[in-house]
Amino acid sequence: MKKLIAKVYIWVLLVLLYAPLVFIAVFSFTESKVLGNWEGFSTTLYRNLLTGRMQGNASLIAAVENTLLIAVVAALISTLLGTVAAIGIHNLRGRKKKAVTFLNNIPMINPDIITGVSLFLLFVFLHFSQGYLTVILAHVTFCTPYVVLSVLPKLQQMNPNIYEAALDLGATPGQALRKVLIPELRPGMVSGFILAFTMSLDDFAVTFFTRGTIGLDTLSTYIYTDARKGGLTPELRPLMTLIFLIILILLIIINVRQERMNAKNKE
Repeated sequence: MKKLIAKVYIWVLLVLLYAPLVFIAVFSFTESKVLGNWEGFSTTLYRNLLTGRMQGNASLIAAVENTLLIAVVAALISTLLGTVAAIGIHNLRGRKKKAVTFLNNIPMINPDIITGVSLFLLFVFLHFSQGYLTVILAHVTFCTPYVVLSVLPKLQQMNPNIYEAALDLGATPGQALRKVLIPELRPGMVSGFILAFTMSLDDFAVTFFTRGTIGLDTLSTYIYTDARKGGLTPELRPLMTLIFLIILILLIIINVRQERMNAKNKE
C-alpha cells in the first residue's frame, strides 16, 4: 500500500509539473492568439518565430539575444569561480569549512526579491551604471553557489593522491590543475554550467531590479511587460516549447554520457 501511494504521489507530481508545458506545446500548433482556443493545426507561429514575421518582432528577438548573452557569460564566469571556490572549500577543515559552506548556501535559500533589492542598493551605493554589467554580476552572484554544489561531490569522489602524485612527478600546481583536477571535475563543471545557464534564463526578480532604466529586456522581463499589456505574444508559445526541448535534449545527452563513463569506470 505504501509503494502504491508513493507511486501515485510521484505521478501526480509529474503531471502537475509537466501538464502546463504539454499544454503550451500543444497550443503552439494553432494560430489562436488566446491560449486555450484551438483554431486548427498550424505551424504558422513557428514560421513567424523563425522568420521574424510577428508583432513586436524586434523587441522579442532583442530580449532573446540579451537573455542568451547574459546567461552564457554569467554561466561561464560562475563555472570558473564556482570551481575554484569548490576546490578551496574542499581543502578547508573543521569549522572554517562548515562556515564557508553555510555562507555558500545562503544565496540559494535567500528569496530572489531580497537578493535583487540588495544588489540594486549595492550598485546604487557604488554608483554603477545599471545595464548589462550589473545584470551579469547579479546573475554570477546567485549562480556561483550552484556550481560549487555541483563540483564539490566530484572532489569528494576523487582520489586525492592523484594530485599529489602529479606534484611529486614534477608538475607545477597550474599544470596539475589543468591536467589532473580539471579532467576529474569536468562532469561536475558541465553540470554546474548547465544549471547556472538555466537559472540565469529563468531569473526575473534579480534581473528586474538590476537592469536599470535603459530598456534592457530579457525574456522574463519581456513576458512580464507583455502580460501587463493584456495578453502574451502568441509566438512565445513555440519559443517556450523550443527552449524546453533543447534543454531536455541536452540533459538526456549529458546523462547518457555520464552513465557510460560510470560504466567504463566500473569495468
